[in-house]
Amino acid sequence: MSRILAETVSLYRNAFRKTGESLVRGWMTIVAVVGFGFLLLLATQIASPLGMIGGFVLGAVNALLVGATLSLIEQSISHTRALTVRDVLGSIGHYFWDVIGIGFILWLPLMALDMSIQANPFGQLLSYAALLLIFLLLNPAPEIIYQVRHDSPLEVLKTSYTFILENWIEWFLPFALILIPIVLSPSGPHQRGLVTR
Repeated sequence: MSRILAETVSLYRNAFRKTGESLVRGWMTIVAVVGFGFLLLLATQIASPLGMIGGFVLGAVNALLVGATLSLIEQSISHTRALTVRDVLGSIGHYFWDVIGIGFILWLPLMALDMSIQANPFGQLLSYAALLLIFLLLNPAPEIIYQVRHDSPLEVLKTSYTFILENWIEWFLPFALILIPIVLSPSGPHQRGLVTR
């Protein structure tokens, strides 16, 4: 047991060190993500009056910005030099179709779930539970998009699910350490009425 604990601590220590190195090289990514957030807000304002077409436009803009973010993260990890504005501009368009494909695969069951729980008195709770399950099982998907070569979005989802099954302790321990204090805090979700009893 102590060997497993020592190996886990060593794993996290190494991950924190590499994360720090990547942040030093890729600080431009943080600036770009803030800028992407403003672009998404602008796109939302423009697309809102357009109805269903606006929804598709907003989805495409979102996929474009998420794909660019993934490209910048990949460069922050793999490059030995600091990122520049040219790298930010060059990231636009990367992984667009990967993000669109995964979004489309998830959109259909989520839409079906949304329609099926509208009349259910526990609908909101079921919706939260389904979104939490998707978040947990597909959390590695963004990293898989740029680290693993794949032929289809379904392979990304399958690889993400397999990774979670094989590495669930190492993957979820940090989430648990972050989320437990938030959930149990006086201003946590149960105090704000987000969790129904």
